[in-house]
Amino acid sequence: MIKSYKDSGVDKEEGYKAVELMKKNVLKTHNKSVLTNLGSFGAMYELGQYKNPVLISGTDGVGTKLEIAMKQKKYDTVGIDCVAMCVNDVLCHGAKPLFFLDYLACGKLDAEIAAQLVSGVTEGCLQSYAALVGGETAEMPGFYKEGDYDIAGFCVGIVEKENLIDGSKVKEGNKIIAVASSGFHSNGYSLVRKVFNDYNEKISLKEYGENVTMGDVLLTPTKIYVKPILKVLEKFNVNGMAHITGGGLFENLPRCMGKDLSPVVFRNKVKVPEIFKLIAERSKIKEEELFGTFNMGVGFTLVVEEKDVEPIIELLTSLGETAYEIGHIEKGDHNLCLK
Repeated sequence: MIKSYKDSGVDKEEGYKAVELMKKNVLKTHNKSVLTNLGSFGAMYELGQYKNPVLISGTDGVGTKLEIAMKQKKYDTVGIDCVAMCVNDVLCHGAKPLFFLDYLACGKLDAEIAAQLVSGVTEGCLQSYAALVGGETAEMPGFYKEGDYDIAGFCVGIVEKENLIDGSKVKEGNKIIAVASSGFHSNGYSLVRKVFNDYNEKISLKEYGENVTMGDVLLTPTKIYVKPILKVLEKFNVNGMAHITGGGLFENLPRCMGKDLSPVVFRNKVKVPEIFKLIAERSKIKEEELFGTFNMGVGFTLVVEEKDVEPIIELLTSLGETAYEIGHIEKGDHNLCLK
């Protein structure tokens, strides 16, 4: 007989414990623009001194990368992924992230696991200037299996209208700069998990070091590009930017330019990390499909004037990023040409 809410599978006390464990990390992300305390019905955020502001919003999740986190019982890095997938998107329009909200769903809440997940979210927010102003933790027994978790995020950024990057300034002859990824990021993991299914396998890869586990490599968090790219935008005009996510360069790079333009990328210029070569070797998937599925080592791209290529690369390099030219823009049918 059901005598309490807890008997139905929802443990409110565990929820209260989770909130207490999260609180300290969440408050680290707050700044003077956050006008509400934790627990308010709505989060208030003061915009401050903007002349003609445009708000840019984005939402995303982590996908099946979460399954690896659950199997490896390592939950902190996927919180960073959740933030990265959202803030990198709004960054494409020149926006600085203002605030972030998260949604965590599970079958049975474990306060310690929830706190680990949110610690990653707060780390991602700190890396991207975003205040974590709110969130929802939903315990849904019977809908999710015990031990299963899902996480999604929502971000709002801001940019002065005169500085908005919408692709309208991209033109024929512009150059494409690649900024390196940290690995698979958060896309293609349904395929990744089929090919690399022993997460305790020890491997040695140039980008990750000697004798590391496959699980640790696959849980490397998505790189957050906010700080270095905002530094670039302070000094240079950038005509277009693309966050290279699901669909790789083929689907994402054309999104930052007009329909009468096509990006041209040279294969031999793309610095493909060893982990992508390893998945190609073990899966026998053709190179073109790999480029249409994964980022192949390119996590973010900038479309710029030719004269700005070298100084932008120098600036990004000084900020610790790996950046290099991979192609240019031509008149075309809006499809990417991989040469």
